Amino acid sequence: MEIYVKLFATLRTYLGNAPSGTPVTVHIPAGSTLGELVEQLKLPPEEVKICFVNGRIVELDYLLTEGDEVGIFPPIGGG
Repeated sequence: MEIYVKLFATLRTYLGNAPSGTPVTVHIPAGSTLGELVEQLKLPPEEVKICFVNGRIVELDYLLTEGDEVGIFPPIGGG
């Protein structure tokens, strides 16, 4: 199935040269969870802090469906 993924900040490098927050089409097996997507993208688990699917915060066990829009953020510090 096809979903749309946006990686932000330091995670964007895992999708090649796509600018931060630019959606990239990703194909995953039907019935995949968000955690399985994170594994497929080879994102370091400790770098995945907040995940959104279709604008809602979800956990890694969330079951993805065709056409979902996923946003993944790393831990972000500020001062």
